[in-house]
Amino acid sequence: MKATILIVDDEKHSREGLRASLEGDFDVYTAADAAGALSVLEADEIDLLVTDLRLGGEDGMKLIDRALQMPHPPICIMITAYGSVDTAVEAMKRGAYDFVTKPINIDKLEILINRALQERNLKKENRALRQQVETKFGLEGLIGNSPALHEVLDMIKQVAPSRATVLIQGDSGTGKELVAHAIHGLSNRNKAKFVAVHCAALSPQLLESELFGHERGAFTGAAERRIGRFEQASGGTLFLDEIGEIDTNTQVKILRVLGEEHSFERVGGNQSIRVDVRLIAATNKNLKQLVSEGRFRDDLFYRLNVVTINMPPLRDRKEDIPLLVNSFLRQFAKENGKPVRELTSEAMNCIEQYDWPGNVRELRTAIERGVVMSSGAKITLRDLPLSVRQQGKPGDPSARNLDPARQLNLHETESRIIARALEESGGNVTQAAKKLGISRRTVHRKLKESKEQTPPDGL
Repeated sequence: MKATILIVDDEKHSREGLRASLEGDFDVYTAADAAGALSVLEADEIDLLVTDLRLGGEDGMKLIDRALQMPHPPICIMITAYGSVDTAVEAMKRGAYDFVTKPINIDKLEILINRALQERNLKKENRALRQQVETKFGLEGLIGNSPALHEVLDMIKQVAPSRATVLIQGDSGTGKELVAHAIHGLSNRNKAKFVAVHCAALSPQLLESELFGHERGAFTGAAERRIGRFEQASGGTLFLDEIGEIDTNTQVKILRVLGEEHSFERVGGNQSIRVDVRLIAATNKNLKQLVSEGRFRDDLFYRLNVVTINMPPLRDRKEDIPLLVNSFLRQFAKENGKPVRELTSEAMNCIEQYDWPGNVRELRTAIERGVVMSSGAKITLRDLPLSVRQQGKPGDPSARNLDPARQLNLHETESRIIARALEESGGNVTQAAKKLGISRRTVHRKLKESKEQTPPDGL
């Protein structure tokens, strides 16, 4: 459909001249005064208003003010004489998109109109996409207005209808699985299953069976046939989280499914099974580096890397923190039946200064704790986790005056946390890794580093 434009000018010659120039590309309405313009704006949803500053004895500025207050405000462009540019600039400060001076250059006006409409459409699409995403999935991690998040939403919209494999990269806690859900939900596969597998939580043998299934008797304990996740997701989407953790043998089988045959055999079987699966993978590792180290197949990397979405860490989109905080606050206040409505200015300032190494997931946990610990209508500084309070308030005298001899260094802190998780998990590395939100390999590496940094007895 053509965009609708309303031209308001008390000079009939100018008004009709603009109509004749623009009506080939747009649906053009005209009005000779503010009253006529308001009648049109109230009767139809107008995309763009072009109005003269002087409308006989009336002020075009007031018309723009009224137009911008409407439920569906149009883009407003002011027409002004050369000597009234200051007034037009004032109109822009009050919400007008831009202005043009008389005599009007039609070509420049058309360029300005098209640019304004393109920006308007982009904003509409982003708002609509965010509403779809939030309505369908409750994706609180994708709330925000930062340019970095807009780029992610644009990528989701672009890639969702396609069949392309998607690789989502980013730090832990940035919302990679939420993005995978959004891609599936906005695709034509959304009536079929979305199946997720967290690759780092399983040993190589168990992961192979989990993905491809197994036949009865394939290995000790295989008492019956098992249908794997690829078969379960056929017609839908399979999400492989932490794909950088899988072993090379499993990589080969995944590569075959992504090839032209789209087939595999169950563990212990010889029947070729074809599936129609859209694969989305995620990683917090640098897969290119793993390829160079020989730990990840380059051919699989290129199969996965058809479209890459890079998730920004929360420290790079801090302007989104207030929106995220409000969303989490409403959620946890309702869940816990507490009257918490906001944070004190001191607590909010602390949250905005903190670097959030755990990203949105850590922020969510911090707000949940704040709601639980609060004793009134506001979350105070003392309701927040200690780690947030200490880093978020670098000028706090209590933090500065700690005895340096009593402060744990980073490696010592990590070692104690890992040791506690292992103790609580009965020595099970996989369960400890789950508790910590890291991979088994990371646990092993941290333990090894800890041993290497422990000085020999007597030193």
